[in-house]
Amino acid sequence: MDRFLRSRSALWIAFAWGFAEATFFFLVPDVWLTLLACRSLRSALRGTVAALCGALIGGALMYALGRMAPDAGRYLLDCVPGINQPLLASAQSQIDNRGLLAVMVGPLLGIPYKIYAVDWGARAGSLLGFLLVSIPARCARFLATALAASALARLLVPWTSRRIVTELSLYALCWIVFYSFYFRKFGW
Repeated sequence: MDRFLRSRSALWIAFAWGFAEATFFFLVPDVWLTLLACRSLRSALRGTVAALCGALIGGALMYALGRMAPDAGRYLLDCVPGINQPLLASAQSQIDNRGLLAVMVGPLLGIPYKIYAVDWGARAGSLLGFLLVSIPARCARFLATALAASALARLLVPWTSRRIVTELSLYALCWIVFYSFYFRKFGW
């Protein structure tokens, strides 16, 4: 398992997950990145770059959807688990008040990045500006979760003895609890 988590395949998964979550997938790439970080911080850092690249391509695609067919983009977003009309309205309001700065703040508050991409495209905002702001917006959270997972895994070594089954069980429990609260708050 550790060999796989350090492989190019693991990077492609990070890339694909970053792209998928930036479009219509509802689980954040942090799920994969934290798994990598639990076993190898270096793999997680490489995965962060791959996930960022995927997210930027997915964000550009969602921007294009918002620009060409904003109503269809909003409709499709509303079909994604964890996204609802109040969340869409909140992101629109944030962009009204903060412009592109909303892209930096919103995802840290649990508002999916894809919503900002569609809304910014619908406003015919600058794609280059959106992508430039997306780099620190996406990367900051990816890095923070990877670093936190790596530190936690190291702290737990006396109890887990680096047994992968034990670490994966704790890892899965953390994400199940997180998404239980998230979907309770924003709906499935």
